[in-house]
Amino acid sequence: MIRLLETATDGAARILSALTRRPDEAGEEVLGQVRAIVEEVRRRGDQALLEFTKRFDGVALEPRELAVSAEEWAGATRALEPALAEALETAARRIEAFHRHQLPRSWWVRDEHGSLLGQQVTPLDRVGCYIPGGSAAYPSTVLMSVIPARVAGVREIVLATPPGPDGRASPAVLAAARLAGVQEAYKMGGAQAIAALAYGTESIRPVDKVVGPGNLYVALAKRLVFGRVGIDLIAGPSEVVVVADESAEAAWVAADLLAQAEHDPLARAVCLTPSRALAEAVRTEAARQLPALPRRAIAAQALAEHGAVVLTRDLAEAVELANGLAPEHLELLVADPFAWLGRVRHAGAIFLGRHTPEVVGDYVAGPNHVLPTAGTARFASALSVEEFVKRSSVIHYSPAGLRTAWPHLAVLADAEGLRAHREAARIRLDREARD
Repeated sequence: MIRLLETATDGAARILSALTRRPDEAGEEVLGQVRAIVEEVRRRGDQALLEFTKRFDGVALEPRELAVSAEEWAGATRALEPALAEALETAARRIEAFHRHQLPRSWWVRDEHGSLLGQQVTPLDRVGCYIPGGSAAYPSTVLMSVIPARVAGVREIVLATPPGPDGRASPAVLAAARLAGVQEAYKMGGAQAIAALAYGTESIRPVDKVVGPGNLYVALAKRLVFGRVGIDLIAGPSEVVVVADESAEAAWVAADLLAQAEHDPLARAVCLTPSRALAEAVRTEAARQLPALPRRAIAAQALAEHGAVVLTRDLAEAVELANGLAPEHLELLVADPFAWLGRVRHAGAIFLGRHTPEVVGDYVAGPNHVLPTAGTARFASALSVEEFVKRSSVIHYSPAGLRTAWPHLAVLADAEGLRAHREAARIRLDREARD
């Protein structure tokens, strides 16, 4: 049963502390295991990667079998059910349309001395997209990870996903990858896959950036390889916070909490409401709907250990608690959600109104579903096209511009004790004076 907490009796600060996730709570033992995996793959390449694939995925592959073959690509497309194919195509169109609005641009300005200053935007050359496997396949995450990279203009997009018991990648994942534009894919998962993407092996060329969600081992591996490659974010278990008032349907709120809870036993599902009647009804509805779910054991554990219905003094306190939690997903299931939107400061994605369940964001709305978790929405954002480009400052100074800059440049260089800096400008001015 999902617990009931009240700010009036339990205290808002204590509730916030109890519900807050910290992204750095992995034990030293787990971190050590991940570090060892990453180092082995860095040193021994394919041999270590294949050993870890056999140990963790239970699949013995040869080096030549790491790459998804042409036959596997074709078979995945043939095996895709028409309804799923249509759904993926619809989602892909919407995701691409949304992310095209994010494209950053190169630009120039000319200052009063005729100097040009600007920014050049360049796509990354090669990106690795990690797609988790295990208990479920996630073709939607393929679209969310790959399409922004393609829109950004990345030339080489590499997919990594764990093999199934038969040694093959999920057909749905491969079909989504081909639809999104992937031409190169490898059957590898976990920390070993992140290491292979970052450092390369005999069979796999290294990438410039690794993106995509995964389990704790994947998250820690991304942290360890950061600096060698870029990463998007350190994703943790999924989470939703629903701010609801008396106008909300209890059955709908409960369904949204369960939709998040069925992801993972560590998923967080929280409802914040000033309505006692709604709070009690949501708890009743969650208990009523839970037994019908195929993943009810997972959802039940998540609700019991990481879920809560919190009775607040008013709606303002509910929104402020939500800001304190900085959730991955925030639903404003209230009578006038736009009136409260301006008060939201921290959330990965915000869902407004009665007919906007979080699940539309998971699949077909268009905005990215790879989002900051564990309170990192305080400073991080959704995966976007901007993650797949880099910005270079561009500077072209005119003679007049350098002359004007000289006295200030000289003073600053002298203040920092960097005489060569000063001289690099002076030598040009001296030449100009002689000419």
